Amino acid sequence: MIETANRLQTIEEYYFSKKLREVRGLMANGRPIINMGIGSPDLAPSETVIETLKRAIQDSGAHQYQSYQGLPELRETIAAFYKSKFGVDADPSGEILPLMGSKEGIMHISMAFLNPGDEVLIPNPGYPTYSAVTNLVGGVPRNYDLTVENKWFPNLESLSKTDLSKVKVMWVSYPHMPTGATATIDQLKKLVAFARHHQILLVNDNPYSFVLGSNPTSILEIEGAKEVALELNSLSKTFNMAGWRVGMLLGSKDHVDAVLKVKSNMDSGMFYGIQKGAIVALKSGSHWFNELDKVYSSRRKLMFQLVDQLKCTYDPKAVGMFVWAKLPSGALSSEEFIDHILYNKDIFIAPGTIFGSNGEGYIRFSLCVTEDKIKEAIQRFK
Repeated sequence: MIETANRLQTIEEYYFSKKLREVRGLMANGRPIINMGIGSPDLAPSETVIETLKRAIQDSGAHQYQSYQGLPELRETIAAFYKSKFGVDADPSGEILPLMGSKEGIMHISMAFLNPGDEVLIPNPGYPTYSAVTNLVGGVPRNYDLTVENKWFPNLESLSKTDLSKVKVMWVSYPHMPTGATATIDQLKKLVAFARHHQILLVNDNPYSFVLGSNPTSILEIEGAKEVALELNSLSKTFNMAGWRVGMLLGSKDHVDAVLKVKSNMDSGMFYGIQKGAIVALKSGSHWFNELDKVYSSRRKLMFQLVDQLKCTYDPKAVGMFVWAKLPSGALSSEEFIDHILYNKDIFIAPGTIFGSNGEGYIRFSLCVTEDKIKEAIQRFK
């Protein structure tokens, strides 16, 4: 075998990639597994979005290469969406970049701004991809603690007392994944001020604002944020379009242009029909968001019953499509606990440790499960 690149020694296969093979193996052997581990929406996009995609594939030029910056209409619609939902003004000609999912954006941002040896502030707990991508591009992941005592918000005063001279990028995610914690406008102001003072590029990964969230916020609402901040967003959760791979990046023209320079060398544009469907999705009225919340709210009530049966505790006000639950005192470790449930009750739950060491003692339930399946899971513990 030809020797692989050294960078592969700095990362492992994504946890869910490995664990789901194990789960599929159990299912192949006849085990009735209920998967509550993955945040992949099981609901469909609106019929209007689907019909738009169907019609668009007949348009002239639909199957040609598309612009690296996406259709002008898509960028204009993203701008209108951000203005309507967040009160944020963004110039569609240079401050918005459509992406093939925000995960692509994490890689492109890292490639655009990090040199080997640059340090990156990464939330613990947080999305594992931040660390993996940092390692892949030769950066140095540097975890900062998030704790329930501080409502899953960084202690910026404590961080400021450390040596930040090598830090180039800081990842944040509000609403926070996996805990569902939100940040106030005052807290977002503090993050922007922290980034400006230390000359750090602040990146807010913001795909969960519209799932059970009554007060969606954007880091770009803060005055002067574009000077030091970028924001990623996605249609995956809000519009049930995870498999379509549609995301977006917003920020100053200089920062967005730097990312575009990388992106234009990595892909050849998003499929035309998907862009047309995304345009329609972003124009969805309040009825869409209300109906989405109605479904997830009903599921969450049932999920709380299951979590109660496991004697775990949780924040009933958390937002997003997960329930982040603390294991009872004296319980097994997070991974031992979920394996016990998997092999004894045929239910897969995500262990908190995949999101960082501060996830020990926690487990995460996905709401991307039908009510019937949640009820069935509850019955398995009676």
